[in-house]
Amino acid sequence: MIVGDLGAIARARSSPDFAMLQLDGVLSIWLWLGLGFQLSTGAVLFWRLAQGKNRPRPLQPEWAPPEWAGKVTVLLPTLNEVKRLSPCLAGLTVQTEEVREILAIDSYSEDGTVASIEAAIAQDPRFHLILYDPNSDRWVGPSGALQTGFLRSSPESEWILRVDADTYPRPGLVASLLKAAIASNYDLLSVSAQFILKYPGEVWFHPAMLITFAYRFGAIGKRANSPDRVMANGQCLLCRRQVLEQLGGFAIARDAFCDDMKLARHAAKQGYRVGFLDGSKVVRVRMYEGVRETWREWGRTIGVRDASHPWQLWQDVVFLLAVQGLPPLILGFYAIAVPRSLLFQWPHVGLWSFNLLLMLARIAMLWAIAPYFDRTQAKAPWLFWLSPLADPVVWLRVLISALRPPKQWRGRRY
Repeated sequence: MIVGDLGAIARARSSPDFAMLQLDGVLSIWLWLGLGFQLSTGAVLFWRLAQGKNRPRPLQPEWAPPEWAGKVTVLLPTLNEVKRLSPCLAGLTVQTEEVREILAIDSYSEDGTVASIEAAIAQDPRFHLILYDPNSDRWVGPSGALQTGFLRSSPESEWILRVDADTYPRPGLVASLLKAAIASNYDLLSVSAQFILKYPGEVWFHPAMLITFAYRFGAIGKRANSPDRVMANGQCLLCRRQVLEQLGGFAIARDAFCDDMKLARHAAKQGYRVGFLDGSKVVRVRMYEGVRETWREWGRTIGVRDASHPWQLWQDVVFLLAVQGLPPLILGFYAIAVPRSLLFQWPHVGLWSFNLLLMLARIAMLWAIAPYFDRTQAKAPWLFWLSPLADPVVWLRVLISALRPPKQWRGRRY
């Protein structure tokens, strides 16, 4: 009798139904683990997003009082910028007496960049051209040019403003930065810009890339809880001259493609007050032409690889996978491949419902980030509202950026 029972048990365990039950059990364990992981990372995300309700208002154009005259030197690094430099030069020209000088440091451009700068010099004597040979020290990106300009700047300037050639400065930009820095006692202040979008691919893809920063670093204007979480934007970055001298200028970023974050985090670690505010009303930017260039160029820095500890880098990669990369895929899988009989069984119901919550939060973020995008020139502006579908692709770009160190900037290899 016992032998017969054992034989029956053995036959039952070898049956396909028993194997399926075992598989279902293992799968259920993995689903519970996945749900627990997403719940924990989602709690962090919602806590970060909740801080956004108290974020400061966007900076507004300001006009400098007479006592601010000559307080600022503007550094403008250039390399083959002729197709996009004119709006930047025009925007800098309309800044008022607080700007003492505008130093354009050109890395031997091979197009008409130098001619454009010389034309600006003829109209505004505050412009000066400095030629910088990037082969002399092999500093990465614009850091060598910025260091050269800083060392050549007037010692009478109390502030140094770094501006990128792809920006469109609005009237009152510099005064608004000065007012905010002085009012909040910032030693280093940078601002977000409003992105100008034109082509369908970038309208769809670019907002998803911006969301990765909001998810990792929280709301604009929120003070970082550690120097390693400080956010900065080198497109428009203001620093006290005295502080920059004590930091050694831009030398800390000599080997960094993400030079703005490297400098800002270094300053924060030294105890200086670093701020990041909403500048969408005072500066715009036309970064890249099309989705291919956006993928290549912004992907070079989106991982913040050379300004982060390895553990922090990979922590962010895993975090973004859980809260941004997976929700569209999981919801799509449940919509297409999972039988309806399983949808309301645990842990399935917990998994798809929480991912639906993450997706709804992501869609709500579109209204929060909409002011940071100028879509008036876009060919398919409605694609902005479909950008959550680009999240898995953007996460893949973050992963590639984390795995593969960048070696090229503006066509030059390092």
